[in-house]
Amino acid sequence: MHTQTTVERDSALAVIPSIQPRMPWRVAAIEVLPEFCLHIRFVDGTKGKVDLAALVQSSSAGVFAALADPLAFAQAYVKLGVVTWPGEIDLAPDAMYSNIKKTGTWVVQPD
Repeated sequence: MHTQTTVERDSALAVIPSIQPRMPWRVAAIEVLPEFCLHIRFVDGTKGKVDLAALVQSSSAGVFAALADPLAFAQAYVKLGVVTWPGEIDLAPDAMYSNIKKTGTWVVQPD
């Protein structure tokens, strides 16, 4: 007996172009670094480091407390120009860009 598998394709993907973020503060790529840090590259070529250690290890971390687990933190990815983690956790790319543009590093402090 021969079984044939059919794969359906989303025809909308062939018609609708993917979204390409163009604002300079949109994130193009990230690299997860040790100790709750990220290396960020923005669409305009600006690069820098984001240090989230103080935030994720704080008693006032809120939703970011979930990222205190290094395995959870390492799941960071870029979605539509924004650094994102599972569970709808993300970072404001405009604030990140502004701080990195000034000093090369954004150290995120808890409130």
